[in-house]
Amino acid sequence: MKPRLLLMGQRRSGKSSITHVVFHKHPPQETIFIESTTRILKEVFEYAAYPSFMDFQIWDFPGQLDYFDPAFDSGDIFKNIGALIWVIDAQDDYNDSLNRLVVTIMNLQSTEYRDILVEVFIHKTDGLPDEIKGDVYTDITSRVSDELADAGYINPRVTYHVTSIFDSSIFEALSRVIQKLIPELNTLQTLLNILADNTGMEKAYLFDINSKIYVASDTRPVDMGSYEMSSAMIDFVLDTIDLFNYPRKEAKPLGAQMDEVEASVTFSHDNSLMLILKEVNRYLTLVGIIKAKDAKDKKGLIDYNVHILSEAVNKVFAVKEKEHSKASSEQGDPDSTDNEAV
Repeated sequence: MKPRLLLMGQRRSGKSSITHVVFHKHPPQETIFIESTTRILKEVFEYAAYPSFMDFQIWDFPGQLDYFDPAFDSGDIFKNIGALIWVIDAQDDYNDSLNRLVVTIMNLQSTEYRDILVEVFIHKTDGLPDEIKGDVYTDITSRVSDELADAGYINPRVTYHVTSIFDSSIFEALSRVIQKLIPELNTLQTLLNILADNTGMEKAYLFDINSKIYVASDTRPVDMGSYEMSSAMIDFVLDTIDLFNYPRKEAKPLGAQMDEVEASVTFSHDNSLMLILKEVNRYLTLVGIIKAKDAKDKKGLIDYNVHILSEAVNKVFAVKEKEHSKASSEQGDPDSTDNEAV
């Protein structure tokens, strides 16, 4: 069963725009033409059909639905859920949205789904000054916490993210959410920590190359500047491939394309900054940032360690693919319908 991300929130809060920008590469400025969701939209992302490492579903819910109404099967909605993403329009009156969020959390807490991760996206913050943005964040987090505490729910699993589709914050937030759904995360972080320690990398990311969501990074603090540099480098590589019509191989199941690494780029600036991009496999790419004057002198050592990291990551996911194939052969996946609307 593929883990689900449930996108919920009020009408016109920006739920559908998020999936269009992140997973379908729509320009943010064109999302104003997206119609409001009127039915539950189910979209499946899997490496066999969608050119991505990630293997999960997104269910986009209309804002007007009462998910706990007896007319709906809450078990069908909330079973196998990875995370519930509640999107709040920070530039609109969000009182109703907060009330519905609190009611939803309380309903979940009173069921077998109490351990579901709730990820609150305080969205559309691009037009707000930093001071107002901070005030909105404080207001939302404190009101939700206070109302839940008054109802007897202490420290439920709720995380808050400030997001916008017009900058990298939405990719950062989704990266953090999706990392929680990856069982191999600790292993990947350990491998990236070893790489960073051995090469002097300031930051090392493992990206899903098509969505630019990073599925893992070393455990050093993330800053938006390093993410944006890495994202820009991925765009450069993809644009170059498109410009020269480079014949990329057709997507294959993860286990069958481990040896199809085709892109490796090193960029240096003023002898004090080196960016390294290396495709680990068809869907994953490593981006490392080194800020050291002797980085060029250590390029051989860096390349060797990057190669070792790539082999280790592919071994991790070769095991995953073997288990996935075995499970699929034993029973069909009832959640494999793509782009279904109900």
